[in-house]
Amino acid sequence: MTSAVRPRARAQYRSDLDGLRGVAIALVVCFHVWMGRVSGGVDVFLVLSGFFFTGMLLRRVETHEAVGYLHTARRTARRLLPALAVVLTAVAITTVIVRPYTQWGDIAAQTVASALYYQNWHLANAQLDYAAADPSVSPLQHLWSMSVQGQFYVGIVIAVGLWAWWSRRRQLTDSTRRTTLFGVLLVIGAVSLWYAIEGAQQHQSWTYYDTAARVWELLAGAALAVAAPWIKLPKILRTVFALAGIVMVFACGLLIDGAAHFPGAAALFPVASAVFLITSGMNVDAERQPWVNRLLATKAFTELGAIAYALYLAHWPILIFVIAERGTASAGFGGGLLIIGISLVVAWLIQRLVETPLRRKQVTDATTEARTPRYRRSVGIVVGVAGAAVLISTIGWQVVLKVNSAEPPAALDNTLYPGGQALTDGLPVPSATMRPSVFEGGADAPSPTYDGCITPDREVRTCIYGDADATRTIALVGGSHSEHWLPALQTLADEHSFRIVTYLKEGCPLVLVDEPSYAEAPFPECHEWTTEVLDRLTETRPDWIFTISTRFRPHEDGDFVPPEWFPIFSELQDRDLNVLALRDTPRLRRAGVFYRAVDCLAHHGNSDSCGIDRSVALDPVDPGAELAASYPNVFPFDLSDGICLAERCRVVEGNVLVYRDEHHLTASYARSLAPALGRHISEITHWW
Repeated sequence: MTSAVRPRARAQYRSDLDGLRGVAIALVVCFHVWMGRVSGGVDVFLVLSGFFFTGMLLRRVETHEAVGYLHTARRTARRLLPALAVVLTAVAITTVIVRPYTQWGDIAAQTVASALYYQNWHLANAQLDYAAADPSVSPLQHLWSMSVQGQFYVGIVIAVGLWAWWSRRRQLTDSTRRTTLFGVLLVIGAVSLWYAIEGAQQHQSWTYYDTAARVWELLAGAALAVAAPWIKLPKILRTVFALAGIVMVFACGLLIDGAAHFPGAAALFPVASAVFLITSGMNVDAERQPWVNRLLATKAFTELGAIAYALYLAHWPILIFVIAERGTASAGFGGGLLIIGISLVVAWLIQRLVETPLRRKQVTDATTEARTPRYRRSVGIVVGVAGAAVLISTIGWQVVLKVNSAEPPAALDNTLYPGGQALTDGLPVPSATMRPSVFEGGADAPSPTYDGCITPDREVRTCIYGDADATRTIALVGGSHSEHWLPALQTLADEHSFRIVTYLKEGCPLVLVDEPSYAEAPFPECHEWTTEVLDRLTETRPDWIFTISTRFRPHEDGDFVPPEWFPIFSELQDRDLNVLALRDTPRLRRAGVFYRAVDCLAHHGNSDSCGIDRSVALDPVDPGAELAASYPNVFPFDLSDGICLAERCRVVEGNVLVYRDEHHLTASYARSLAPALGRHISEITHWW
């Protein structure tokens, strides 16, 4: 039987872990500002969060035999919500002032997702890679980790509460209770780690945000909290752990590209560093801890740890808003110092004026105005009202957008809206309002986007468009840059009676390697999909395959044929399949940063100023032309003259919006290029 419940002496407070938290977030900030990559600091922070929160629950159970759901909820809310409300309010106001109104809807959606702790799922469902800072990135992107943490808190409170109830009913000893909970956390953590490793190899952009793939990092800290009474290390091992841990914390971001590999096996590195530093100072007096832990416990580091949460919340939106206003891809060294300085001041103010007074029930310093009951009530009211106002207004804006959702425009009259024919056929361009509008542009997508005929995962989906009973077939194959030509092909299919069969996957041109040179992370799912598609094409034998032959250079001007694509054309030749190989569409970018045409137009731009120099977007000669010499089954052609003038690729031609985002054609503009596309196809196939 378990002994009667008695209050225990408060466990020694780990000031060194406050310092570690400060170091972890400082690394996150510095790497975001100057390195443009993930430092591993968030992973360290997650381990610490799991350790601290679970330890708090265990102490509550030891003294009260229950977790106290309402008490825990109130305490956690006081810790997390005020600073979050302040930052979300500031972001919402700044967005309205400085960002184009075409971005308000997405940032409003992310504000709601962040406030309700599902931002990670919002980003995952939007298929957004965790990108380095640039003006096109959301100022709330970083709050995915807060959502994962919040979801973990709910789960672990329920788990520990059920464990406490079950243990009490079974009258288990303290040792058996801890062993049971430790075993359960270990098993769940192991399953989560396995899932993360598998996911990182298959679909990194989704797995990065997936709570199930992240929870093992928090459970590593939770398991340490459960096992704490059992951990007693000899001095030499504590010293080794401390040294190894701090070196690994600082080295992680330099050695590993976390955005491309976390939370898979590579994340064991930052997680292990946190585990080493937690255990190195465990169950030993502060003065007997290794010198690394004692250093972390000094005031400089603990003060940084005190503002770590507010610093994490504030630094990213400040960085994004600054570089967006400057129109640069990075802040630079001097700009970065300024951003970090501003972020530290803002974080200190949030911590001093908002977090601290709202977390403490009692007045601790009668001479400090910020801690008087009147000030505390006033701050609570202001923060609560501001947070509620932002949440209500952003939800309201989402409702307004939903009720007045943009619809793709119907087929446009080419006498008013000649679109690409103004360039290819010299049609006159009368005065008319641009269509689709900046609000319609994003919705003006090809049919597969709405039909579910472009797959987001490993599944091979095929759909039929055009004349389903025709004897002639074109297979439209590849990613979204193949897909956006479907409206033009559909127009031609209606005129000339042929069938279009689609084999489309998001972000996936045909490729037979797991990690192409142009990719930022492994994507074996694309390789697997390609292999099956090639087999399907060999079996069904369409008359022609329509696909893209070139791609933009990631870090230079112009376009090229990626070396990984040559084996694809060889494979198609070996299978005796004929290919219509179209040069890819120019992409909108400035100084390497992609931008949406509608945002630029909404932000006081015009067709020309929002465009891009042709020499930046395209090589002088179609790089795909060389394919014809090596592959007699491949017929390259180029429609760039239907999109760009001789010197400039503009975003509106013939009164029609060219791009629905950074690099996809609107369906309306693609449709306007059907005559020019038809001439090329006719010349190659002799079908009409």
